[in-house]
Amino acid sequence: MGNVIRRVRESDVDTVVQLVHDLAEFERAPQECTLTAEQLRTALFGASPAVFAHVAESDGEVVGFALWFLSFSTWRGVNGIYLEDLYVRPELRGSGLGKALLAALAKECLRRGYARLEWSVLDWNPAVQFYKAMGAEPMDEWTMYRLTDERLRALAEY
Repeated sequence: MGNVIRRVRESDVDTVVQLVHDLAEFERAPQECTLTAEQLRTALFGASPAVFAHVAESDGEVVGFALWFLSFSTWRGVNGIYLEDLYVRPELRGSGLGKALLAALAKECLRRGYARLEWSVLDWNPAVQFYKAMGAEPMDEWTMYRLTDERLRALAEY
């Protein structure tokens, strides 16, 4: 059957949730991952989908995914894709599936007239070299900021 990259199907949700939890383990933060199949199913296939995904299959089995959502560039005046997570099972890294997932998103950008494909990566992640090898440029002059939990609630009370 070989390797296939395709859009996610509702029947893939349980597997993708497990892969997300595997990613959290890899990123040394399993306690922070609380995603459920119900949450992902609603986000991907509910009345107003908030995220989109592609999966990588190897011999008919889902072994990787790219979960993404739309961003918008005020400077360019068009959407882009923000890649939230990219994951391929460790035993299949180096097989070309990660690059094929990114290529599918690049094609999605071009087909839709989007200006950017962007993502964040942990500094220690060996994937940094993988991304650089494809020509991705680190945005070192930008620092991501995040509010969650109590700090998010505190700001909302302003």
